[in-house]
Amino acid sequence: MAKMVECVPNFSEGRDLNKINAVVEAASGVSGVVVLDVEKDADHNRTVLTFIAPVETASEAMFRVIKKSSELIDLNHHKGEHPRMGATDVAPFIPLMGSTVEDCIALAKTLGERVGRELNIPVYLYDMAAQKPERRNLANVRKGQFEGLKAEIGVNPEKTPDFGPNKIHPTFGAIAVGARAQIVNFNVNLATTDMVFGKELAKKIRTSGGGLPELRAKEIFLESKQQVQISTVLTNFRVTSVADVIAAVEKEIGPKGIKIVNTELIGLTTQEALFDYAVKGLKIEGFDQQALVLENKISAVLSTWQAGAGRLADALADSNPTPGGGSAGAVAAAMGCALGVMAASVSLKSKKLDPAKRPSLEKACAELAELRAQLQVCAAEDSRSYEMFVAAKSLPKEDPQRAARMQAALNYAAEVPLKTARLASAARKQLAAMDGDLIAAVGSDYHSAGYLVGAGLQCAAENVRINIPGLADKEEAARLQRELDALV
Repeated sequence: MAKMVECVPNFSEGRDLNKINAVVEAASGVSGVVVLDVEKDADHNRTVLTFIAPVETASEAMFRVIKKSSELIDLNHHKGEHPRMGATDVAPFIPLMGSTVEDCIALAKTLGERVGRELNIPVYLYDMAAQKPERRNLANVRKGQFEGLKAEIGVNPEKTPDFGPNKIHPTFGAIAVGARAQIVNFNVNLATTDMVFGKELAKKIRTSGGGLPELRAKEIFLESKQQVQISTVLTNFRVTSVADVIAAVEKEIGPKGIKIVNTELIGLTTQEALFDYAVKGLKIEGFDQQALVLENKISAVLSTWQAGAGRLADALADSNPTPGGGSAGAVAAAMGCALGVMAASVSLKSKKLDPAKRPSLEKACAELAELRAQLQVCAAEDSRSYEMFVAAKSLPKEDPQRAARMQAALNYAAEVPLKTARLASAARKQLAAMDGDLIAAVGSDYHSAGYLVGAGLQCAAENVRINIPGLADKEEAARLQRELDALV
């Protein structure tokens, strides 16, 4: 499976749906991106977008979010209860599904450098990506917010950004880009309007005030509800849990006769944090959520390769036009790469392998693994290309943009399988380079890998060919055909 990362950009708009949708669409248009959640808050005037993306395209998706927000949001006219210093305020990468902290740190640095260079926005690396110890804490980075930073940047050496100009962007502000672990954003809404007490309470329970470890907390007044909110971030929910936060708040509000109205979880929350609260509340001993929760047992069964193969076959057999031949071709080529990796891995572990063949075999194995990841992205991208064409075609015939959008979608629908064909062709070459280096026992797997990659290449070619005649730009159509001919 391709290595994936979780991306949780927070941008400073929680009221204008057109702007929010435009920023979300900027991310979702990138190859391999799957949007999981869009949490908007009018009082905070902030939206938390959560999506997952392959390591290869995660930085591009984050960049597009930042670029689009820079075009739509002017912090000089932004008012909201949540602290912020940028149109996109924070852009963290979180390891997930095979990716590592090191992957996320590298992504943060790549993104930060590009944002500073191309968009002229000052960038501060924070948390695990921080280049300075004091910047591990986001609160230190964001202290003073947009208005305060505007006065200090370029004057106070401590505010010199890691990337980009040493001056505030006039409308965007600045951004914190980082790598971090899973956190829990948890808000407690109180039946009081007393902000003086709210400020004392937030200070008392947060780590910096001598309270609970691994906890950030701030008082916020919710104008629409006429309530004080204690907005918290559990930076390590295994150290300080949701139950611990509630207990600490209740201890302080009890003598005041104040009640908790309700609580909020912002963005997506890890299942473990919720189970921890339930187990503590029910006082269950020796609870194993993997062994004793029905849904987890079912998930474990469905995560087997046999179940996955069945779901893929069901999806292809469905009457919906996607996934179709292009996606199937990308999957076939990815399977061929995977079999090649397996054949190489088994050979590398064998005592029968000639040591002289090890370096070239290791290189081929790594290359095939990378090609497999990219082909898996192509499988999803191929389905998206068809959906883009259908969306363009469904526009009213009198819409002046309809023809141009249909042509752009057709071009994309031809480019995606051509990309698949390029990758499959590269995989075929890597497999050929392995010929003679493998042990005899994996011969059938090696040849099967070649057949699958070849089938993927031919499927991709068919999907390029069917789209070429519809292209109005005949020079572009001829270019695509020439490249395809060279590949097959």
